[in-house]
Formats: sequence, structure tokens, C-alpha cells
Amino acid sequence: MPEGHSLHRLARQFDDVFGGQTVHVSSPQGRFAVDAQRIDGCELEYAFAKGKQLFCHFSNDLYLRVHLGLYGAFSFGGDSYFTGASSIGAPRKIGERETASPQDAGEYSGPPAPVGAVRARIVSEHGWADLRGPTACEVLDHEQVQAQLAKLGPDPLVGAAVRFRAAKGQADAAEADARLDEAYALFRANLLRTKSPIGIVLMNQNLISGVGNIYRAETLFRNRISPDLPANELSTRAAKKLWNDIVATMEDGVRDGKIITTRPEDRDSEGLLWPDNAYYVYQRQGMGCRKCTATISLAEVAARKLYWCPKCQRLPRKRAGK
Repeated sequence: MPEGHSLHRLARQFDDVFGGQTVHVSSPQGRFAVDAQRIDGCELEYAFAKGKQLFCHFSNDLYLRVHLGLYGAFSFGGDSYFTGASSIGAPRKIGERETASPQDAGEYSGPPAPVGAVRARIVSEHGWADLRGPTACEVLDHEQVQAQLAKLGPDPLVGAAVRFRAAKGQADAAEADARLDEAYALFRANLLRTKSPIGIVLMNQNLISGVGNIYRAETLFRNRISPDLPANELSTRAAKKLWNDIVATMEDGVRDGKIITTRPEDRDSEGLLWPDNAYYVYQRQGMGCRKCTATISLAEVAARKLYWCPKCQRLPRKRAGK
């Protein structure tokens, strides 16, 4: 499932490709046809993300909400005016990229014929986007959107989102730090309210939004936190350090279009950065830890695979002795 950095990249791309333009919205597959008519021919004013969900606001005060889920992805194309990823979401085919790159220059005659089950198609003067396989794709009014947002925990990328909109004259950059501080305060309060293991809490979108399996495993390792540690036993200092690390690594993901969490000094001298040297523990079960002599462990926890180093991420002695 795409993690929060991909949805924020998606929101930025929608702003760049469609923001301020009248768009035509259709549903070649047919399942989204009724809702598509509600926003067809309207101006897409802006897009934003929270956690793993995308919201697009239209000039008739309706919103498109998309949750990509496990299999959803957008593909994009357009003329030389259009720059951006050719695909954002999962799974992507070889050759499709989630990195900023100019499209081939040339005459633009509109989008190609739909291929496969295209749930939603959005077309502007300069580009197009096709959505396939989402968990959710619907049109909501303002109150319905607020209800959806209220279900989601604080987003570590809220500061980056404010800075991006400020660069386009749509927000005040001075608000970024304040919004991020508010988000951390809510995150800390959520931790103190639950005895659930931190490894489960980080995947709960009601408590912190946007963190997925990779960021969960990698940031816990980078901060030497056992995934079994009860969330309410995380110290104030450790909670703040973990939050700051989640913010930093996810902002790197927005910038790079992929998740790379290793530091240069911890990478193998041989092998590509991506994917050979991208992670500390994620999908490295049975391999040696990059920091110690232990072997990376794998377990099924709450129906998701959890990766950790049993030596670097040991429970505190008091907790381990219980």
C-alpha cells in the first residue's frame, strides 16, 4: 500500500497538472459515472493529502476523495507543459516512475484510449490522469470531508504541505512549524492513551496518519525502539525524537519519490543504493543487521509483517524481565 509520502506527492502533482484548470471527469469503467458527473466541467481548485488519502476541491465546493488501498494507482501523461511522475501508487509497471521528470515534448492530442478498468479519468488542456484499482473513489461535500479528516490521526507531513502551498502563494509559510507542533502534541497525547505496542500504534491511522509498514519498521529501528514497547511507556524525549525522525524520513520520501532510510555510513560498499541499500530492516529478514551482529527478525503482527533487530531494539531491562 502506498505510504503517506506518495499521497502528498500525488496532491502536489494534481496541483501542478490540474490546479486552477477546468477538467473533464469521466468513468470509463462505469463504477464512478454518477459521481463523475457531479464534478465534470468544474475547475479543480486545489488538492491536498492527509495520511493515505487524497482530496481534490472543485469550484462547486465538492471534493473528490481517493484512497488507493493496496492496488490503486494513478497514471499520468500530457504535453511538454506537464512534468511529473508517470505513475503514483502501487503496483507500478517497469518503466513507470515516481520521480519528477519531464514528459516527451510533442503534439498533445489528448489522453490515450482507456486500458483496463479505469475507475476515473481526469483530463485538462495539458494533461490527463487515470485511476485504477482504488479502495475508495467518491465525491463528497464539505461536511462529509470534515468527517473523513476527523477520523485520521496527525499527519507528519503537515508542515511540508504548508510549505509547498506557501511556495505557490496559497498559504503562509510561517504556519508550518505551528501546524507541525500541533500535530506532535496530538501524537504524544495519543501515545499516552494506549498500552498497545508502539509497533501496532504506528500503523493505526486514527493515531498517526500516513505511516505504513516501511516507515514503521525503519523509524523504530533508527531510534532503537522495540516494536513491543507499550506506547504509553515511551518517554517524552523518545517520543519527540521518534516523531522528528518520522517527519524527516517522510519528507525525504516526498522529495525523492522513494523510501530510503539508511545513512551513507551504514550502506554496503557494493550494490545499488536502491533497493540494495535502502533499508535497515524492512524485507531483510534472515540477513545481518547493518549495525550489529544479530539477524533481522520477521513476525506476523496484526496481519502485517513486522521487521526488527532483536539486539538493537531490545525492550528495556525492566520491561524485558516481566
